[in-house]
Amino acid sequence: MDGHDSEDAKQSTADMTIFVQNLLQQMQSRFQTMSDSIITKIDEMGSRINELEQSINDLKAEMGVEGSPSPLPPSKSSSDEVKKEEGSA
Repeated sequence: MDGHDSEDAKQSTADMTIFVQNLLQQMQSRFQTMSDSIITKIDEMGSRINELEQSINDLKAEMGVEGSPSPLPPSKSSSDEVKKEEGSA
């Protein structure tokens, strides 16, 4: 009987070893999938940030070009300042 119990124990240990190896392989596969997904999302966010920076720079350039030849906004703000000064005097 001892020989039979010994074989059962060896088989049980072998089964457990195979189970644990399969479980570790599944976990490694899932972590790799999640890691790839995270890296892809980080790359996408980097691209979106670059696009946003470019859009901001384009808007700044447009404002700089449109703001300098137009005399109306500065005259309105200077007339508002004169009114404020008159009101406080």
